[in-house]
Amino acid sequence: MTSTLFLSSLQSTASPRNCRFHMPSSSSSSSGSGRPSFDSFDTICRRRRRAWESAKASVGVEPRPTVSVGPAETGPVDCGGKLAAWTSIRQERWEGKLVVEGDVPRWLNGTYLRNGPGLWHIDEYNFRHLFDGYATLVRVYFEQGRVMASHRQVESEAYKAAMKNRRLCYREFSEAPKPANFLAYVGEVASLFSGASLTDNSNTGVVRLGDGRVLCLTETIKGSIQIDPDTLETIGKFVYEDNLGGLIHSAHPIVTESEFLTLLPDLVRPGYLVVTMKPGSNERRVMGRVNCRGGAAPGWVHSFAVTDRYVVVPEMPLRYCVHNLLRAEPTPLYKFEWHPESGSYMHVMSRATGKIVASVEVPPFVTFHFINAYEEVDEDGRITGIVADCCEHNADTSILDLLRLQNLRSFTGLDALPDARVGRFRIPMDGRPRGELHAALDPEEHGRGMDMCSINPANLGKKYRYAYACGAKRPCNFPNTLTKIDLVEKKAKNWHENGAVPSEPFFVARPGATEEDDGVVISVVSDKNGEGYALVLDGVKFEEIARAKFPYGLPYGLHGCWVPNK
Repeated sequence: MTSTLFLSSLQSTASPRNCRFHMPSSSSSSSGSGRPSFDSFDTICRRRRRAWESAKASVGVEPRPTVSVGPAETGPVDCGGKLAAWTSIRQERWEGKLVVEGDVPRWLNGTYLRNGPGLWHIDEYNFRHLFDGYATLVRVYFEQGRVMASHRQVESEAYKAAMKNRRLCYREFSEAPKPANFLAYVGEVASLFSGASLTDNSNTGVVRLGDGRVLCLTETIKGSIQIDPDTLETIGKFVYEDNLGGLIHSAHPIVTESEFLTLLPDLVRPGYLVVTMKPGSNERRVMGRVNCRGGAAPGWVHSFAVTDRYVVVPEMPLRYCVHNLLRAEPTPLYKFEWHPESGSYMHVMSRATGKIVASVEVPPFVTFHFINAYEEVDEDGRITGIVADCCEHNADTSILDLLRLQNLRSFTGLDALPDARVGRFRIPMDGRPRGELHAALDPEEHGRGMDMCSINPANLGKKYRYAYACGAKRPCNFPNTLTKIDLVEKKAKNWHENGAVPSEPFFVARPGATEEDDGVVISVVSDKNGEGYALVLDGVKFEEIARAKFPYGLPYGLHGCWVPNK
């Protein structure tokens, strides 16, 4: 079979396996239909609320839920400590009231949703990479100073098949099903050609569309799953009703009240389709196409950026690799290869016409996450350039392999986190062939760690001053601080608690605010004692104003969104 045949087949649409959900017999009872029988989630919620109202002493009195995801409470792996960040979730679902220390602003009314990998084992089999885990949604609900919370597994086909068959059934980031023999291997590879064996495990992000629907997402298109933001129930697969084909897209679309915008990498004719979707629709429409300028495959596009008038499409020298996709065992760069000789580029597409208006070569870079972009204008109002900021890893690909769970679980006190910075691209709009890349501020301000950024959404695509991110207090092997970046003063304020691992800081603006940083920052934190809490920081002072304690620590999560109260 040729690589061309494989790549061509990747453009077809594949259907996931039809696997019914079944929890292991040790944690469910049969209803006679072959499906497990649980108390309804609403019943569980009411029971939890009653228990919490009577639990005056501490969170520790919360009765332990009865639904288990495996034979061990946190999986068979001993992490050498109490930190829960890298251990599997204790049970499939839970809901209850959180004990609050401090004062949650009474104006903060709504739901913070956070998605991420939360189950890294099936029975005695342990996954290898952070990105392999089955998706776990966390909901933190704020109302008039009170805080409720819940979590629940996203019931993807990959997750349901694993729970039913007690083994891996789909290809995850670094995991592939183990065939029993050569014929089974041939069949599994054939299913990869069609896309049937690619995972729909939507463990990366969660977004609220302009019409109110909430989706969990990952980089496979079939891993777009609609959920109920109130109960966290999996509603079902989000089906794109168009003929664009393809199997992968950017894990991070640009989502506003009026638009859903994303990139579809083209592995046959290396490039990217820029597509858009209106609220209330499931049909994506092509805005335009970007042809890659270097390499035999497009660069990885985990995220991208927009301005008011343009889409900024990065072409990174970390490129998709067919041979690595076919391998049953992971390489150090997993599905990618590093090709700095192929060049690194930034492309600018007009949102009005779909035409490329600038395409410049830039220094080599590695980034998962773009922060924001905006247009620079001269005194006559003419656009002279684009500024695009990202969490940039100094063109060092080692960050991918560092995220193996073995590395994260085995911190010895030695500094092991590769350096990172706020990488600032300057893209000229006057026809010059080269752009610039430099640090937007001294990386020492945030401990030379930088990832998982958010901004005030009102400043999307506009000139902005503040970003919120995870930085580093060294020595560490993973970002361990929350950081407020001031891009005007080129300074940072940092929050740190010894031994704790905070997830992405998410900014929520105060209703009626006129200042960019007038609001709060929310993060879910795993602390060194095995506990966890939702942290609320003042957006201006970047000081803790409240924490709401979970009854136990939660696994590390990735990205979130805000759902305002109806």
